[in-house]
Amino acid sequence: MSKRNSQAAKTAARERLRQERERDAKRAKVRRQLVVAASVVAVLAAAGGIGYAVVQNNKPGHWEAVKKDKVVAPANTSGTNGTTVVLGKSSATKVLKMYEDPRCPICSEFEQAVGPTVKSDYDAGKFKIQFVGGTFIDGDALGKGTIGSRGEGSKAAMSALGAALNVSPEAFLEYKTALYSKKFHPDETEDTFKSHDYLIKVANTVPALKNNATFDNAVKNGTYDAWALAMSKSFDTNKDGVTGTPTLMMNGKKITGPDGNAPMSAADFTTAINAALKG
Repeated sequence: MSKRNSQAAKTAARERLRQERERDAKRAKVRRQLVVAASVVAVLAAAGGIGYAVVQNNKPGHWEAVKKDKVVAPANTSGTNGTTVVLGKSSATKVLKMYEDPRCPICSEFEQAVGPTVKSDYDAGKFKIQFVGGTFIDGDALGKGTIGSRGEGSKAAMSALGAALNVSPEAFLEYKTALYSKKFHPDETEDTFKSHDYLIKVANTVPALKNNATFDNAVKNGTYDAWALAMSKSFDTNKDGVTGTPTLMMNGKKITGPDGNAPMSAADFTTAINAALKG
């Protein structure tokens, strides 16, 4: 091979090598650009996600927001925001005031053991019943405007009770009995009542509420959620000095059993209520 041909071959080889290096450099540059772009997108996505999470976390919870809502009072109520719930025959001159929390386990025991006797005396016209509902087991202190952190079930059940009361006093009392029943009342540590579906399931055992579209929609839409908070506030700010449930009052005095608490047997209730009715 001549020197000329040898030199030309070397030149061509060097040119091919240069072009190959340029192509490699361009490919590397593109890869770096893609990596940077992907990193920017990832950072922006993460930042967006964090920002969204922050916004979501800073949004007021449902019940916090409800505190600002206008109260829709159920039928069969009176007083400020419909928080006075007095049921019974107009001929009854005495009023049995019952302080209860829907999630309260002792209230459940009381209703199961004594509830039928209370209802029998109520139906006989011995007294009216005034219901005052609290939600402190949810961790609420509505007297101070505070929504607690232990659940939603008391509030949701209270709202559903408002929907039942809007149907009729009888539906309200029957529904309250069903909620406190052994079959449906959950353990205090379980926030089962926060489920609208569960509350409607319980309601379907009450003839007046079974497949009642007006009731169901009121529960699902939270029609009486603000009323539930107003009722809870009336419990917190009561003038009877009541701080726990169940508590029974008549003529400004507590109705108690032998142990100084709410009577937990039909016999003890009858003894206590007969004495109160004479007072």
